[in-house]
Amino acid sequence: MLGSVVNWLLGRGIDRFRDRKWFPAKPAALDRAAARYHRYGRWSLMLSWAPFIGDPLTVMAGVLREPLWSFAAIVTVAKGGRYLAVAAATLGLWWPRLP
Repeated sequence: MLGSVVNWLLGRGIDRFRDRKWFPAKPAALDRAAARYHRYGRWSLMLSWAPFIGDPLTVMAGVLREPLWSFAAIVTVAKGGRYLAVAAATLGLWWPRLP
């Protein structure tokens, strides 16, 4: 969760560098990402647990000024759900079977 909040903070501050030559994302790519985020809304943050797409989603939430309270609530539920699923799967595999 702390890493997601750091990503959100980076997203909040990164917009001021958008017009610099060295900025890694082109304005068109940022606009497409913003349109995608607006299309699915804050509930797209339920995928913040997923590899490869979770971090860009959390950064984009910061860029688009998602309120911290809703960001933290949704990401906590998403990441907590993943860890609960992993724990349940682990207990199911390792828990001794009763006769």
